[in-house]
Amino acid sequence: MTVRLYDTAARSVRDFVPVQPGKVSIYLCGATVQAPPHIGHVRSGVNFDILSRWLTHRGFEVTFARNVTDIDDKILVKAKERGVEFWRVAQANERAFTAAYDVLGCLPPTVEPRATGHVPEMVELMHDLILNGHAYAAGGDVYFDVRSFPAYGALSNQRIADMQSADDADPKNVKRDPHDFTLWKGAKPGEPYWNTPWGPGRPGWHLECSAMARRYLGRVFDIHGGGLDLIFPHHENEIAQSKARGDEFARYWMHNAWVTVSGEKMAKSLGNFMLVTEVIKRHRPIVLRYYLGTPHYRSMIEYSEAAIEEAATAFARIEQFLTRAAELTGPTEPTTVPDDFAAAMDDDLGVPQAVSVLHQTVRAGNTALAAGDKETAKARLGEVRAMLGVLGLDPLAEPWAQAAGAGACVGEDLRPIVDSLIGVALEQRQAARARKDYAASDAIRDRLAALGVVVEDTPAGPRWTLA
Repeated sequence: MTVRLYDTAARSVRDFVPVQPGKVSIYLCGATVQAPPHIGHVRSGVNFDILSRWLTHRGFEVTFARNVTDIDDKILVKAKERGVEFWRVAQANERAFTAAYDVLGCLPPTVEPRATGHVPEMVELMHDLILNGHAYAAGGDVYFDVRSFPAYGALSNQRIADMQSADDADPKNVKRDPHDFTLWKGAKPGEPYWNTPWGPGRPGWHLECSAMARRYLGRVFDIHGGGLDLIFPHHENEIAQSKARGDEFARYWMHNAWVTVSGEKMAKSLGNFMLVTEVIKRHRPIVLRYYLGTPHYRSMIEYSEAAIEEAATAFARIEQFLTRAAELTGPTEPTTVPDDFAAAMDDDLGVPQAVSVLHQTVRAGNTALAAGDKETAKARLGEVRAMLGVLGLDPLAEPWAQAAGAGACVGEDLRPIVDSLIGVALEQRQAARARKDYAASDAIRDRLAALGVVVEDTPAGPRWTLA
């Protein structure tokens, strides 16, 4: 079956036909590193990791570029508040994002370029746009003239007359049109800057992705991805910049939906976020990946502790089968994914339907185990491992097997085991509270406190720290 993907630009599911047969090029808008990641931030990382794994499974050679925005208004504000250089803020948070991707089992991208490392490419892009009449310098800044590009608004299905003004201010009152967006921001006192023919300054947000995508993937590439909130203005502006320059740019546009809280997008500005580092204190990283990766990438995920607990229960059933089957059949390598699983994944990355096939296979395997049918159990085990491998969820494979093994070694980090054991105690405490057995609930808390574990009840669920 042909791989089919929903293309935001076409507003329909399309057969995937790569630019080069046998190869796939993907550009994913990555992190703006002004703060550590919450679970909403890393959803795109998990979703596009699964896409990359599936296309690789289908035999494609995948080149995956995911950028880092390491200079931005918010980064500069944070640096000023702390009295440090902007790059210290950016580097610390970039490491936090890398750690989050790693702990969730995301394979590293082929290349992960930083904005500050590609200013020459951005200057070249601006030069070309000014030369062909699509951009202009004014007041030390450089702006893109949106009315010079008739297709502006096609991705987001808007007309310029119906759009809000560009999201960057015009304090100098030099824009030709309020919808024109900033390519280059003139330097302000005390801010970092690069010299250009139009004066010293720094890149605008939209400029960097067009420059870096072309640098690593060429003038035309296959898939451009990002969160739903990036369709406008960010991706709309990328298209305008690149196509006005003469590049074909991306053939397919894929956008993942959000993690929400009470129906609102999880965001630091709303204060409704859960840091990855906090969530993995209560839940194993592989469970968090299952929770973020198994809904359809275009479906919203409503965050709750109960929902993650449901994911933990579902994944536990898979792990229990793996353990029992391995005990009966011995080591079994992944074999092939069932046809129904492949059909689901080929149909716009239909992970929910694929996971349904996974659980059906687990049930069939358990039936074989109950009947003592070693041959059938071994066959189902191989299929289950193959499906889990595609989803990045095989606990018997790297990085999960390595993490599990490390905890068993003397002197190694025992945190994954401690997390799991305390998690069991907290689950029992929550169950006691639910049945209003407060004496039992308090006793569990007191026992944990005696061991140096402090439990704090929060609106998002219990949180523990070491005293």
